[in-house]
Amino acid sequence: MLKNVATIGVWTAGSRVLGFLRDILIAAQLGTGPVADAFFVALKLPNLFRRLFGEGAFNAAFVPAFTASLAGEGAGPARRLAEEVASVMVVWLGFLTLLGLLLMPLLMHLLAPGFAADPAKFALSVALSRLTFPYLMLICLSALLSGVLNGINRFAAAAATPVVFNLALIGALVLVPRALMPRGQALAVGVTVSGMAQLGLLAIALARGGMALSLRAPRLTEGVRLVLRRMGPGIVGAGVTQINVAVDTIIASLLPAGTVSVLYYADRVNQLPLGTIGTAVATALLPLLARQVRAAAITELRATLNQAIALTLALTLPAALALMLLAEPIMLALFRHGALSGAAAAKSAAALAAYAIGLPAFVLAKVFSPGFFARGDTKTPVKIGVIAVFLNLVLNLALMHPLGYLGPPLATSLAAFFNAGALAWLLARTGHFRPDRALFARIGRIFAASLAMVLLLVFTRAMLRAALPGFGADPLGAIALLAALIPLGLLSYAAAGLMFGAFNRDFLRATLARRRPQGRG
Repeated sequence: MLKNVATIGVWTAGSRVLGFLRDILIAAQLGTGPVADAFFVALKLPNLFRRLFGEGAFNAAFVPAFTASLAGEGAGPARRLAEEVASVMVVWLGFLTLLGLLLMPLLMHLLAPGFAADPAKFALSVALSRLTFPYLMLICLSALLSGVLNGINRFAAAAATPVVFNLALIGALVLVPRALMPRGQALAVGVTVSGMAQLGLLAIALARGGMALSLRAPRLTEGVRLVLRRMGPGIVGAGVTQINVAVDTIIASLLPAGTVSVLYYADRVNQLPLGTIGTAVATALLPLLARQVRAAAITELRATLNQAIALTLALTLPAALALMLLAEPIMLALFRHGALSGAAAAKSAAALAAYAIGLPAFVLAKVFSPGFFARGDTKTPVKIGVIAVFLNLVLNLALMHPLGYLGPPLATSLAAFFNAGALAWLLARTGHFRPDRALFARIGRIFAASLAMVLLLVFTRAMLRAALPGFGADPLGAIALLAALIPLGLLSYAAAGLMFGAFNRDFLRATLARRRPQGRG
């Protein structure tokens, strides 16, 4: 599991780094103006489906069924199941894409109702959304191919495809002349082009893995019905975090102009640890848990979950504290360029701190959900998901006026804690999750090591500012400050973790070497 998590995490981290470069370019050229708001809303709908299908509902429904067929019946029947599902998906995704293109103005009223007050901004959002919407079909089919690759324990190709998305958008900004196409339209076209490239690369990877797929006549076979039954509720259950972010966008569109962009930039930074750690752990965990459920290895399943929780918290707790502490220099260094003002960067920093509060809960929810999906239960997470979405909406409405732009990210974080806590409690009731003393002891040591890191960073930052007044208050100074504090934070956390016993040397060495530890990790 550790090796697969590291493989997925490395590729995801590379994609996130390119994503930062992409967003730095967008911030420099578009800032937080109407074109930026329109593009980010146009990206929100297909991106929501990407995260729901690529990282959530589809994997939750398809991977256990494909893994069970592969283990119980062999490669032939498993391939046939994948081809049957693909054929049905092509038909209904094509219909959904056509419907979305026709009804885009109505969808925009639902997704960003506040834009209706500005007809030009609303029209631009509709036009850009029509250019990005075909990405929905392409990325959902890519999710199917990724699920097949994950089911045969080939994680690298699927994890690498998001790199293509970021390269396509960077290319649209850098290579497409302004005289040929405005920046907003170029970015929107780049989104759809990236979907074509991702689908093609995954098809090549499947052929190399001996699992090339062909389209069949679409039929609702029993295997297809099973996947669809599980996928329906799983869309909400696995995508609670993304639905909450969509709610944030709706609320943000009702707040002052630029709020959508401010929250987007903050969420992009928060997505680095969330995507790198959460997606990697959940993707690697699901096939393993599915095999343990099929073998009725409950003791091993409990141990796997406890190990995944310890690994998740060892990575996310210090990351969350560091993001809260260093939010201001991070946003200055990344986005205080070109059209993005200092005031907007400061607002994004405060929003990032609010998102970071819920980071451990966001990722833990991704750890607990596969515990249900592995045994075919997508109904329980959806019940919790509906309550969490409703709670997020209520908190958004309650906090939007007293806290303004900070209301949506704080509401999302609080809803994430409810979601993760409820999933853990219900999974424990089924007997599939049983936290032991070793896990609680490990969590306490991880917290102690994280606190030691924070204290050292606070002291060092104060000393630097006392010696060099104003240090870190501009983009170049912020980069220098981060260059000093980030390595110090990593080294101090590793040293404190070893000293307090949060992890041992074998675990640390194995993580860095991307192999399984020899001792207890």
